[in-house]
Amino acid sequence: MATKVYIAYYSMYGHVGKLAEEIKKGAASVEGVEAKLWQVPETLSEEVLGKMSAPPKSDVRVITPNDLAEADGFIFGFPTRFGMMSAQFKAFLDATGGLWRTQQLAGKPAGIFYSTGSQGGGQETTALTAITQLVHHGMIFVPIGYTFVAGMFEMEQVKGGSPYGAGTYAGDGSRMPSELELAQAFHQGKYIVGITKKLKAAA
Repeated sequence: MATKVYIAYYSMYGHVGKLAEEIKKGAASVEGVEAKLWQVPETLSEEVLGKMSAPPKSDVRVITPNDLAEADGFIFGFPTRFGMMSAQFKAFLDATGGLWRTQQLAGKPAGIFYSTGSQGGGQETTALTAITQLVHHGMIFVPIGYTFVAGMFEMEQVKGGSPYGAGTYAGDGSRMPSELELAQAFHQGKYIVGITKKLKAAA
C-alpha cells in the first residue's frame, strides 16, 4: 500500500503555493509514495481579498480536518503574519479538535515550510510557533536540519529556509521563490516522505 503524504498549505499571493508544488515533486519522486496537494479554506471575503489585490485561488482541492486522518504524514505550509502562521492556517488547525480528542494524528510525521516578507520577518519564529500545533496532536516534527548540505550555507544570494524547513522571501510580493529555494523545497519533500515511509514500515 502506498505511503500517503499530504501537503496542505495556505497561499495568498502564490509564494507558498510555488514551494508546495515543488515539495510535491520531491515527494512524488520517491517510489511507493502518493503525494497530494491541498489548500486550507480561505477565511477572508472576496471583497477583502480584492482590496488586498490577492489573485484568484488555484484549483487545488480544499482540505477538511477529517481528510488529515487518511494520511501517513504531512508537510504544512503558510506565509508568516507577525512571526507566526497565517490566521487561515491557524483557523484550519483550530478546527481539528475532533482529531485531537481521538489522537488520530499522534505519531505521524510532519514538516513545515513558509514564506516571509523579509530576512528578519520570521523565517525561524514562524516555524517555532507552529510546532506547538504539532505537539498537542502528538505528531512528530521532522526538520530538514542541514541535509540540504551546501545549499544551507549559500551566502552569494538571498535564500529563505532554515533547518526547520524550506522557505522563501516574498519581499514586496514581486519576488517569487528562486531556483535554490525551489531546490530546497524539492529536497524537503523527498526527505520527509523517506522518513514517513520508514515509520510506516516499522509500525
